[in-house]
Amino acid sequence: MQFARNEPLRGGTAVVFRLSTPLFRSIPLLLIPGLALLAGCGAGPVTAKSANSAFSIAPGYALIDTSCIGCNTLNAHAIPVHQFYATLTGGGPAPVTWTVSGGDSISGPGKINDQGQYTPPSYLTSDRDEVQVTATLKSNPTLRATSLLTLTPGFLQPLTPENAAVGPNGSITVTGFMAEAGGSSEIHFALSNAPTGDSGGEGTLSSTTCQRTRHAFTVCSTTYTAPPVVSSTGLTYVVATLPGSSAKIETAVLLNASGVMSNPASHQDVLSTPLLLGGSGGNNNDFDEKNNNIVDCCSGTLGALIQDATGRQYLLSNNHVLARSDRASVGDTIVQPGLIDNNCTPSGDGAGTVPVAALTAFPPLRSAQTNVDAAIAQVASHTVDPGGSILELGLRQSDGSLAAAPPGISSTNGKGENATLQLRIAKSGRTTGLTCGRISALDLDVTVDYYRDCGETRPYLTKTFTNQIDVSGDRFGDAGDSGALLVDATNAEPVGLFFAGGIDASGVSHGIANPAPDVLTALSTQMAGDTSFTYVGATDHEVSCLSYGDSTISTAQAHPLSEAESARQQTALSAGRALVNPSGGVLGIAPGKSSDQPGTAALIVYVDENLAPVVPAVVEGVRTVVIPTTAHSVALGSAPSTAVAAVSPLAPSAITSGLSAKRQIAHKLMQQNSAFFAIGVGQSLDNPRESVLVIYVDREHIPAQLPSTMGGIRTRYVFMDRLHVTRSFAVSFPTPRHCMPHAVANTSDGDTLYTPPALDLP
Repeated sequence: MQFARNEPLRGGTAVVFRLSTPLFRSIPLLLIPGLALLAGCGAGPVTAKSANSAFSIAPGYALIDTSCIGCNTLNAHAIPVHQFYATLTGGGPAPVTWTVSGGDSISGPGKINDQGQYTPPSYLTSDRDEVQVTATLKSNPTLRATSLLTLTPGFLQPLTPENAAVGPNGSITVTGFMAEAGGSSEIHFALSNAPTGDSGGEGTLSSTTCQRTRHAFTVCSTTYTAPPVVSSTGLTYVVATLPGSSAKIETAVLLNASGVMSNPASHQDVLSTPLLLGGSGGNNNDFDEKNNNIVDCCSGTLGALIQDATGRQYLLSNNHVLARSDRASVGDTIVQPGLIDNNCTPSGDGAGTVPVAALTAFPPLRSAQTNVDAAIAQVASHTVDPGGSILELGLRQSDGSLAAAPPGISSTNGKGENATLQLRIAKSGRTTGLTCGRISALDLDVTVDYYRDCGETRPYLTKTFTNQIDVSGDRFGDAGDSGALLVDATNAEPVGLFFAGGIDASGVSHGIANPAPDVLTALSTQMAGDTSFTYVGATDHEVSCLSYGDSTISTAQAHPLSEAESARQQTALSAGRALVNPSGGVLGIAPGKSSDQPGTAALIVYVDENLAPVVPAVVEGVRTVVIPTTAHSVALGSAPSTAVAAVSPLAPSAITSGLSAKRQIAHKLMQQNSAFFAIGVGQSLDNPRESVLVIYVDREHIPAQLPSTMGGIRTRYVFMDRLHVTRSFAVSFPTPRHCMPHAVANTSDGDTLYTPPALDLP
């Protein structure tokens, strides 16, 4: 669950504490289990003395929030922590015992481990608290040193919605959740023309309203209204900040002159039956328990409808959404919305969800033969639209909303379309709604981490998939979009099944998908007899794409070059000038930056747009950026400084060369260095006429050497956190433990599962 939890609150990921509600209605308070039963006096003042005659500790003071914004490092699991060090007066590490005291009267001071790594409490009941960190010398417990931490509340989750499309005079309510119960702090909202800015943007914001109590998390909202005239499509951001924290989170508003209104929050509602696909859903048992209390839960997207040769219909989503990463049983109840959008309250244990299907089959993730993350559930009678319509997959309606529509199946007879590079893709998912991107990598070998619990504290397996698809674009997907069907935006034909993803260092979303034809084939092997499946849909049709852009190239070009890179560039310029040969099509050389590897120098090679001269990928170890232009533009100095984003297809020979190199290199490279967790074939950003090996690198463990070419093919590096599956995660907020009588069964993992309500299956 990585972007399954993707906003950068925890080292590039965010724990999603969600109580989903439709916008334009009051938001229930988020109740904290047990908080109403606790009482206590506020902690007294604490003081710090960071040194004594034998040793000292550092840092001596820090200001951090409950999301660990302000923390100084990551632990072995890439979770932010605040690292303390104890050093002997004569040098070297001091053997000490670490403890913490003070802090919040209810949630406590947080915790610190034997290595001096501090984790703050998950919430506070006041605006500020002080925590004393104490190190006691093991050889002489009378010698101690202390440090002081000031804690402030952080954000609990991304804003709701995270993105939305709004036309002239349109409005949406933006809601934020604070990790504070009581106190007087509130979220500050501001318009901006940048995701982390605090000024600019178009439109207006209402005054902020907050709901707060000592027994529930603080919820603050504002209403954004678009200007009466929108001249062109563009982005405005509603940016939220908190007092005492440097954290910023935002809602991206796609202002559009065509008047399209799209709010992903509607995908998280209880949908009327027969329900449309593309909304929240999951297994009724997808929660974790502790001491007979539900402590968290997770869900994803009910993506599409498929049917067998007899016409029997099944919901399609991921194994990790419907089958709980192999831990579910055939017959388990599938509910809509998912538990994360119902306060983690299962069906049969409270209102708010509707049983819609029964788990039928899933290729086991633990099997080496399984190469998809998919599962199906036979639909109950009259619960799901038999035409397979998906939210917002249709055309704009008179009120600006997007109609539901089924995927297209007329070109492939319902078997799904093969992916191609740069194909424009649309998807409709639980969290980000309808968004569009482009296929940026094919034949992707990718490792994905799976867990036995929603909180991702109990690893299950790390699985390598082959021949996968990567779709990239700003705001393309996020936590909870797992299970969404990816379709060709030009004809709505199924292309893939979204199952994992993340956000790279440029802020671009990457959605990893199983190829749509492979999903059907794999599911067929799980059924008795010669069962074959097809996607349920209708005649091919265009999708009204909502694209939030792609900042890959602009971010790379904004990245400054180090002095060492600039020096390498100057050295290579002399050799590069020897390439200039106007009659041969090379018109000039200039200094530039690589977009295939942000932060590295490049030589811009201007070539005649009517010719196709061969340009080396590197000159004196420096990458080349190939830009077709004219001699006149070069002479006037008006030629562009970056290659145009690829929209034309690669030549088949270029794709073949890339695939050949990738298949020789990928397995060995990923085995030798786990920092490389995915490799596929894409189109170079530095020379769009060439293929590129797209190599995904763990940004917390970037290798010292990143070759510019491998196997004679250019390389492009995508720096991001390792991939988890993209279902969404929430903590449980109801105060009563669901005490209604239910039959329970113990699983091998020690979880307690409710017996699902009976379903009327056709």
